[in-house]
Amino acid sequence: MRVAVLGAGVVGLTTAWCLADDGHEVVVIDRGDGPAAGASRANGAQLSFSYVAPLAAPSVIAKLPALILERESPLRLYPQLDPQLWAWCARFLAACTKQQAAETTVRLLTLSFYSRRVLDDLLRREAIAFHHAHAGKLVVYSDAESLSGARAQLEFQKTLGCEQDLLDAEGCLAVEPALHHVRDRLVGGVFTRSDSAGDCKRFCDELAERIERRAPGSEFRFNTAIQGLEVAGKRVRAVRTDKGPVEADAVVLALGVGSRHLARSLGFDVPIYPLKGYSITVPIGRDDAAPRVSVTDSLHKIVYARLGDRLRAAGIADLAGHDESIDRTRLALLVERARATFPEAGDYADASPWAGLRPATPRGTPILGRSPLDNLFLNVGHGALGFTLAAGAARAVADIVGGRTPATPLNGLTLDSLA
Repeated sequence: MRVAVLGAGVVGLTTAWCLADDGHEVVVIDRGDGPAAGASRANGAQLSFSYVAPLAAPSVIAKLPALILERESPLRLYPQLDPQLWAWCARFLAACTKQQAAETTVRLLTLSFYSRRVLDDLLRREAIAFHHAHAGKLVVYSDAESLSGARAQLEFQKTLGCEQDLLDAEGCLAVEPALHHVRDRLVGGVFTRSDSAGDCKRFCDELAERIERRAPGSEFRFNTAIQGLEVAGKRVRAVRTDKGPVEADAVVLALGVGSRHLARSLGFDVPIYPLKGYSITVPIGRDDAAPRVSVTDSLHKIVYARLGDRLRAAGIADLAGHDESIDRTRLALLVERARATFPEAGDYADASPWAGLRPATPRGTPILGRSPLDNLFLNVGHGALGFTLAAGAARAVADIVGGRTPATPLNGLTLDSLA
């Protein structure tokens, strides 16, 4: 079949890879000037297969006033007259129950473990260089209450097959000595040896080259705006673009935050809303002052990952609509906290800033598989876990496109399960 993949981020490209590997002819369409022009360009870089706890959790309810009023809140809501925002927020709050958070964790862990296996298989077959580091992930906590919650989550995830270690403050410093500047506020942490990190942009660039080699008939159409789909009955006939129609036997929607607009034009909804995230990439000046393991600062909701000779720091989540511009106040907050955590890692005045829109669903689970149209398939709504979940989600969707049953269950991850 000829399959059009809409979107050239990490989700779209891994889907295109799986389809090409299955023998399909693939055409990837994206408005950007190359792979990973959107949310995949400078993300947090972590492949956190064992750390997928959803944002929607009971603890969020008590923090609502801070989310709206405090300028330095890691997650901030910018109130505006946007019906989609308030509808998304209502569904998000409805998902903030203990039962729903547990169900979401199970679904995300199942998919993430599968994604790790699919990615490992891909990397065994293709020598992709993207600063992939297997140093593990350390989540650090600054108060006893948060650490207690982490301990409970660790025990729950242990029943699902996770292997994680609970550490005290000294244990955290033993795993990552570069944290010594914040040792006074460390009470403990959770270390996951099996998690890793890598440069998502480089991964996407390399994967695009592999797709062209594996399926010579495949093509990439960058700098191409998708205007809609031509539909006859319940089937898509072609993708309408500003450079003419692109005919295809099947279409996979993987446009990140742009997926909702296209879906609504076809008469159905995918409950996605942008979560604007920020990152900085800092040239490492002192090797021993930069972390070697991936670090997540639970207090400030900031992640750190070493990418060769650079340090990536990413965090902050703003519910502020589709505005992709960099809020200098929020960026300054990220820089300030990164400098306080790893002050001698590099020259923060030399940091490269970035902001991107992460496609979040209220529950925190992606939407995969069939749509109301017979030959339109969905791979959307991965939120901050796009890099982590991409390979597994792609393999599952490619199987459905090919008429096969995916090797991982999609319970609670399909469009019809949201009703």
